[in-house]
Amino acid sequence: MRKEHEILFNQLRDYRNDILGCVADLSEEASNTVPTGFNNNILWNLGHIYLDQLLWIKHLTKEPIGIPEGFNEWFGFGTSPANWASQPPSLEELKQLLARQPEWIKETYGDRLDETFPETESGMQTIAQVLVRTIYHEGIHLGAIIALRKFI
Repeated sequence: MRKEHEILFNQLRDYRNDILGCVADLSEEASNTVPTGFNNNILWNLGHIYLDQLLWIKHLTKEPIGIPEGFNEWFGFGTSPANWASQPPSLEELKQLLARQPEWIKETYGDRLDETFPETESGMQTIAQVLVRTIYHEGIHLGAIIALRKFI
C-alpha cells in the first residue's frame, strides 16, 4: 500500500478514535437526549457517521454493501429521533460498529483506493476521494456531539 494510503487510513482510524473517545463515558440515556434547540441526539450522530461512510462508498462503486437493516430510516439524511418508528441500535452497538468500520474499509477497499469509478455529482471518482469527504463529514458531527454533550 502506498504511503499516502497508509496516512489516509491512519487519519480515518485516528479521527474515529476521537469520536469514540468523546462518547466513551456517555450513558445510554444521555446519548438519547435531544436538548432544546437541537433536532438530533448523540446516538443519531453516531449512526449517521457510520451510515454516511457506507452510503458514499456504495454510491460511488454501485456495489452492494452491508448496510444494517433500519439504518437508513434511523440515521439517513433528514431523519430525526422524533420520527423513529422502531428501536435503533444501542449506544454500545453503535460504538462497536464504529470501532470496526475503519479496519473493515481498509480490508475491503485498501487495494482499490485509486480505482476510477464514474464521477459523482460532486466530482469524486475514487474511494480515496470519498474517504476524504467522509472524514471531513465525521469532523462536522464530532462538533455536533461536543455541542450536544455541553447541553446534556
